[in-house]
Amino acid sequence: MEKLLETRLEINLKVLKSNFKVLKSHLKPETKIMGVVKAFAYGTDSIAVGKTLQDLGVSYLAVAYIEEGIRLRKNGIQLPILIFYPQLEELPKLLKFNLTPSVYSFHFLKSLHQNLKSNGVRDFPIHLKINTGMNRLGFDAHQFEEIKESLSDRETLKLTGIFSHLAASGMAVERDFTLGQIEKFKFAVKSFEEYTHEHLLTHLCNSSGILNYAEAEMDMVRAGIGLYGYGNNLKEHQQLEPVVSLKSPIAQLRWIDKGESVGYDRKYIAKEKRLIATLPLGYADGISRQYGNGNGVMMLKNKRVPIVGNVCMDTLMLDVTDVDCKVGDDILVFGKNHSALEFDVNALSIPYELVTRISQRVTRLIIDE
Repeated sequence: MEKLLETRLEINLKVLKSNFKVLKSHLKPETKIMGVVKAFAYGTDSIAVGKTLQDLGVSYLAVAYIEEGIRLRKNGIQLPILIFYPQLEELPKLLKFNLTPSVYSFHFLKSLHQNLKSNGVRDFPIHLKINTGMNRLGFDAHQFEEIKESLSDRETLKLTGIFSHLAASGMAVERDFTLGQIEKFKFAVKSFEEYTHEHLLTHLCNSSGILNYAEAEMDMVRAGIGLYGYGNNLKEHQQLEPVVSLKSPIAQLRWIDKGESVGYDRKYIAKEKRLIATLPLGYADGISRQYGNGNGVMMLKNKRVPIVGNVCMDTLMLDVTDVDCKVGDDILVFGKNHSALEFDVNALSIPYELVTRISQRVTRLIIDE
């Protein structure tokens, strides 16, 4: 592969497939998998990842918004697609592109029903979102009877799935809370299956749930961050491998003397003669200013090199004094052998944010080898 002298995000589909196999190995053979590809597949490439997951045999894909689902459809993906946060004004697109909405509020439920009924739509599939303790979106147990009343016209809306979201499945100290969520969800499933007299497609587990709570497997699991190589604790991280590697070449090298400064606001003052490397990578590319001044550490020829000074919009600077290097040499920001956790030395954020934040102006390079 020809070396690219630019900042790029390498997306390794072989590693994605490996992570998929790891997650699948924790499941019963009959358990379905929903691949979560929202936010450009966690900052990667939703089309390449979506097609790969389709080939691997996932049963569903999931995205946050309708436009994300449309992008998948326009690129030939035929799998059922769940929309986590559908908007009523885009309802015609839900129908046109055969997308399944998550229903999480009475406002959406009633407006959806009225709109579909007035347009003569029948048997429109929905997945019901239940709040079991996340307290973000979804219906609470005391609302179940009212939901059933809203669904009483069974010709228009067809309840086909029911799901919830685990809030702390990667935290061992919250095991009792998670077990409580599981029981609340099982109660919801029983309540609605007795109402519909049909088996509903149930899904509760996220990536940490897959790795830690076999008793919460249900009919289907939702694989998100685990597919991309990260978990929510060290044990989970060790089972997976980062799919993406963010790399950037050295654009310029400069020796500075003791007392000289680097970058805006002179946040770094050299205590001795230092060699400074400038990269074409900045906060407009997704490396936040909070990682300046030693809070972000990268790899150059297997040696750790810290960010010095403030991160700029399009550039940042590193102290590479102790490394034999030249202009054009690649710096590994994070990825294989130097994860987002190792880049973020002071745990100022989480891998989810770091990988999804990488700007779309950064070149994506697909690798499948």
